[in-house]
Amino acid sequence: MDMSVKLCSITLDNPVIAASGCFGYGAEMAQFYDINILGSFSFKGTTKEARLGNDCPRIAECSGGMLNAVGLQNPGIDKVLREELPALRKVFTKPVIANIGGFSEDEYVYCCQKAEECENVDMIELNISCPNVHNGSMSFGTDTQSTYSVVSKVRKALKKPLAVKLTPNITDITETARAAQDAGADALTLINTLLGMRFDLRRRMPLLANTTGGLSGPAVFPVALAAVYRTAQCVSIPIIGCGGVASAEDVIEMMMAGAAAVQIGAMNLVDPYICKTIIESLPACAEKYGFKSISEITGCALPEHK
Repeated sequence: MDMSVKLCSITLDNPVIAASGCFGYGAEMAQFYDINILGSFSFKGTTKEARLGNDCPRIAECSGGMLNAVGLQNPGIDKVLREELPALRKVFTKPVIANIGGFSEDEYVYCCQKAEECENVDMIELNISCPNVHNGSMSFGTDTQSTYSVVSKVRKALKKPLAVKLTPNITDITETARAAQDAGADALTLINTLLGMRFDLRRRMPLLANTTGGLSGPAVFPVALAAVYRTAQCVSIPIIGCGGVASAEDVIEMMMAGAAAVQIGAMNLVDPYICKTIIESLPACAEKYGFKSISEITGCALPEHK
């Protein structure tokens, strides 16, 4: 079966992408298996300056998934491009997606320009949706004017394909999706984590030091699926489906809803082989449901295809 898919100007061998934040900078996972089996890989959210992230505890298990309030811990864009990506290229030859976070429009532009200049980066994913940092990231993705402004400024600074990762923590994600498209985004990543929290019953305090965190894992899959389905009917640019994907069947559902490719995040922390397992089982799973190629799945369940 032909497993290849087109994402903007990039052809991926298959639609499975390791999501940002759950795969480190790639080399960490290469000790488990040959990560060249992936279609692509989005590295850990990176900012201009190094960040230690939020106080601990910043991870908490919950029914159907996990909460994280890591807070964009990273060594800073210069060190990532100088050290992490060359190390990654020793074990990974496929297209690489740079996930960029920030606290101001100027910081987003600065980091994206740095990634643009790096030969080891093939696509940029603008993260305007992280719920675990204050005065940045998600604040740009909850308002259409802010979304349009930051995306348009970044777009003017880049030639490489630009995907924008959007937050579900708003009333209508299709509004920010359209704003991102109008500002020049080449693709959208839907969705980032849902805002949530849990309590420590004995201490009568939140489990996370940050109080709230981002909910990910299988529990969010129906929400992500609905966001992809609704947004696919409102935009004309490719969508990368993300949120709770845990099986080949989930990948097919995401693509049926309109996704051109699919990211797998939290399940990498449960099973480090999950991406490999899904990729290997995807052809037989697609054939089971009558598909002759993977790319033909995209959008086949949308109203205009019925």
